[in-house]
Amino acid sequence: MIQCKDCELFEMDPSGRRIFHCDPFLNIKEPECLQKMQILRLDILISMYRGMSAWQEKMGPLQDKLIRYFKREIEELDESENWKIDPDEDEESDEPLF
Repeated sequence: MIQCKDCELFEMDPSGRRIFHCDPFLNIKEPECLQKMQILRLDILISMYRGMSAWQEKMGPLQDKLIRYFKREIEELDESENWKIDPDEDEESDEPLF
């Protein structure tokens, strides 16, 4: 099995970042290369998921504050609308008109 560092489709840039020029649909060298690419993709997905989870943890307290604020505002709006409805009208409307 060829190691990636020995393959002509592998490149290391000056900053140490690994660059793979292999494409599983065009120029894959060995069957193990496909497995390595799948592991790399899974690693990328996991790191993205961890980043997203960390971001959501940071946003959680802010979301809770916003929800409490909106709930309070809605309750205040409901209270401010009470003056429009006469409580006696509600009782009278239950009685038949005829």
